[in-house]
Amino acid sequence: MKSTFDLMRLWAMLTGLALAAWYFGELWLGAKATETLPMLIAAIGGFELFHYAQDILIKRGRTNG
Repeated sequence: MKSTFDLMRLWAMLTGLALAAWYFGELWLGAKATETLPMLIAAIGGFELFHYAQDILIKRGRTNG
């Protein structure tokens, strides 16, 4: 079973992808995109990038002995 934190990251990733698809769908259909949608996508993307970098730093700091 995955931890709650891993599941939260999975849902954040899926939400970000859904919002990005929505945004590009609006652009493709010629509808006027809201100003909030790109900010939501950037916020979720920033959240995921921060935690990805944090995971790299934590794994780098571990020693095997």
